[in-house]
Amino acid sequence: MKITKYIQQLITKSLERLDLKTETDVHLEHPTDLSHGDYASNIAMMLFKKQDKFSNPRALAQAIMDNIEDNNNLLEKVEIAGPGFINFTLSEQFLIEEMASLIENQAELSEKENKGKKVLVEYSSPNIAKPFTIGHLRSTIIGDSVANLLEETGYQVFRDNHLGDWGTQFGKQIYALRYLGEGSLDKNIEKISNSENPVKELVKLYVDFHKQAEENSEMEDEARAIFKSLEDGDSEARELWQKCIDWSFVEFDRIYNKLGVKFSENNGRGYGESDFEDKMGVVIQELEEKANQTGLISYEQGEKGAMLVSFLDGSKLPPAMILKSDGATLYATRDLATDKWRLSHYGQDTMIINEVGAEQSLYFRQLFTIEEALGWVKPGQRVHIGHGMYRFKDGKMSTRKGNVIWLEDVLDEAVAKATNLAGEGRSISAESLEKIAFGALKWSDLKRSSHLDVTFDWDEIMTMQGNSGPYLQYTYVRCKAILDKLNADSEVSINQYFDILSNLKSYSLSEIEREVLRNLYIYSEVVIKSASEFAPHHLTTYLFNLAQVFNKFYGAHKVMDSGDGEEAEQFRAAIVLATSMIIKKGLALLGIEVVSKM
Repeated sequence: MKITKYIQQLITKSLERLDLKTETDVHLEHPTDLSHGDYASNIAMMLFKKQDKFSNPRALAQAIMDNIEDNNNLLEKVEIAGPGFINFTLSEQFLIEEMASLIENQAELSEKENKGKKVLVEYSSPNIAKPFTIGHLRSTIIGDSVANLLEETGYQVFRDNHLGDWGTQFGKQIYALRYLGEGSLDKNIEKISNSENPVKELVKLYVDFHKQAEENSEMEDEARAIFKSLEDGDSEARELWQKCIDWSFVEFDRIYNKLGVKFSENNGRGYGESDFEDKMGVVIQELEEKANQTGLISYEQGEKGAMLVSFLDGSKLPPAMILKSDGATLYATRDLATDKWRLSHYGQDTMIINEVGAEQSLYFRQLFTIEEALGWVKPGQRVHIGHGMYRFKDGKMSTRKGNVIWLEDVLDEAVAKATNLAGEGRSISAESLEKIAFGALKWSDLKRSSHLDVTFDWDEIMTMQGNSGPYLQYTYVRCKAILDKLNADSEVSINQYFDILSNLKSYSLSEIEREVLRNLYIYSEVVIKSASEFAPHHLTTYLFNLAQVFNKFYGAHKVMDSGDGEEAEQFRAAIVLATSMIIKKGLALLGIEVVSKM
């Protein structure tokens, strides 16, 4: 980022010398074609219509270029291209020094621009007593990566798993435990407690409830009454509800351990909806007292007695229900209580991010509008990262009908596919196979913009070719093998590599060496952009490009026994080291581990 700001400052000072001003930051981009330099600016074309000194944008660009004073000699050249682009090519010495700094810092960002800021990231959020399906995988993967990226840029990150452990479905689940399945509560409890997969037994009961309720509508009424008793504190209902939570975590913990996903809040379990049931009254009271005073929202009784928030700000949002006609709460009630507590607990300046499916976009617009109207948050402080769906030939999944793809089955299948990918006779550990399998799943998801739907395709996920997790892991393995072979002869420490590069004054880069170095130095920019836009796909795109360029470099230059001299071999070894560091660190930010052998 330093060089970006440096070039922006050079342009700004040049404009000052020309008595020209820009009201916005000078925009820079990286040209795809290296012959067009390392940075390009269209500032001359942007400002041309706002001045009368120059006859065309190219003449203005020439004047800007002529008034640039690079006193630090970080630029090799500045050129005009096309109708008025200004292209900047970085000096070879700068690129070498940047690689040296990268090695010294072991790929850690030297600038933590968000240090001191706080953010809570809510992700995964499976429902208690329901299957942890492949549908939950996207939120788990994307949310974990976003949290990693924000933490890398300096944020203090709180990782919360907002469990769906409250709502009318528990009335149905408790009814099924009491009367369905084995025919009695005690027998059902014994069977589920002894099962290796308790959630699957709970789902069977839940599905059976809906089948029978289609013939007997009174069951639905009784289930609603049971949930009301749960809200009112009925001891037996509470005990059965807690059993459902504990049974569910047998599966949840197993899956999170496999995926390497952790949460920081509430002893690693995260705060469920139920943790805020005693805090909803305060929110309802605040809505009653303040909503109608804001001029933005009103709180009123609907036609059937339900309590609604209506929006008066011209947003054309439909009313949001806060209480049902029977006084029961909804997601909105519980989410408002959750956010009010979070802002009190973590600080009023805390950013709160929900990584939840894109189909909930309208709901979150309603929620954020209410919170802003009440003065709880400022615009931009509440963020919804909406992910698209996984697509399958059979359409959407439904717990109610029992048509689900269990995530644990997908993880097991991924390991089997990774085993086939490795091939027979390869001595790869079970731990490495899991890293390859789960890394492939994560990469396949994260390489796309989160809002896009994903068609689940094993052939695309589990391949060593092209834009895939195994390809990146294999590139790291290649780097590591080169370094291990070098170190077998004479071990060179990170500090020694730094010293070698620092003393390298006359080395002339080949075209492909420059391309690798150019990719290395923009790593920090990509991480910051990925974090600021909550978009891990920027990082995957960068890492894939880096791997491709590195493999091209590896094909063009020998690192050892090249005949090009000791200086060249040491420099190329440093390229391998820096690339390995970036790939390992970048994959870690995506939640993907490297392996030592493939």
